[in-house]
Amino acid sequence: MTQAPQIPILIPLAVGAVAVVCTVFTHAVVSMAAINFVRREKRLGRAGVRFMTDVSIVALAVFFLLVAHLIEISLWAILFLICGEFQRFGVAYYHSGVNYTTLGYGDIVMSPSWRLLGPLEAANGMLMFGVSTGMIFALIQRLLYSRFVDLRE
Repeated sequence: MTQAPQIPILIPLAVGAVAVVCTVFTHAVVSMAAINFVRREKRLGRAGVRFMTDVSIVALAVFFLLVAHLIEISLWAILFLICGEFQRFGVAYYHSGVNYTTLGYGDIVMSPSWRLLGPLEAANGMLMFGVSTGMIFALIQRLLYSRFVDLRE
């Protein structure tokens, strides 16, 4: 019986750490774009004035953040391809999406050498969704404060 070569645990941790740094940077850039968009709407006097305008501002900010998550899932998928875990991007992207969202179907499993990347991606995804949730909450709160004077107290 031949045994598959084992990769030391520090290698997947280091590779995963690089992916985490890339996703955090991506999320920061997209988040700043969303913040600047909201600031622009506020400066132009559109934010906090009309309900449908505020809904549109929140929807666009949510869309920006969703795009960030989709890009981050693709970064992990590319990493899986580079590590040789998958041959096709579609399968790697699906597996990455299942990990990133912590859905955890388990229908596709990586080799023991790189399996540690799955929980790292899940932790990364949870943190990034937390950042997005915080941003959306802060945006809605800011719009409410702008619109309703009685909430400022």
